[in-house]
Amino acid sequence: MKIIQFEDLVAWQKSQDLAVVVYTCFSENKDYGFRNQICDASVSISNNIAEGFDRSSKADFCRFLYISLGSCSEVKSMLHLAERLNYITIEDKNKLMNDANEVSKILRGLIKSLYNK
Repeated sequence: MKIIQFEDLVAWQKSQDLAVVVYTCFSENKDYGFRNQICDASVSISNNIAEGFDRSSKADFCRFLYISLGSCSEVKSMLHLAERLNYITIEDKNKLMNDANEVSKILRGLIKSLYNK
């Protein structure tokens, strides 16, 4: 399948899914600073994929993919903290971590494929 728009990218699709789950999981959390930070980081993943896709060069796209990867790592770090603060259960953390790790792997693969073209 040819990629025509950023919505065609599995990395974007999966990162959107992750953001929805993060928003849902933390929607009732009263620690607004924490909630805003993890939600913002989760949304940043797909937004940077989209922004980078429409940049003028492969190098620019890769730079934005690395920013997405950094945001994904931020989400993972905050998930560890959320569990330690008893904001989520270990089961919820593990499920979200699996989703975030999947997004990270897809992003790394996409970056590698761009460098190999």
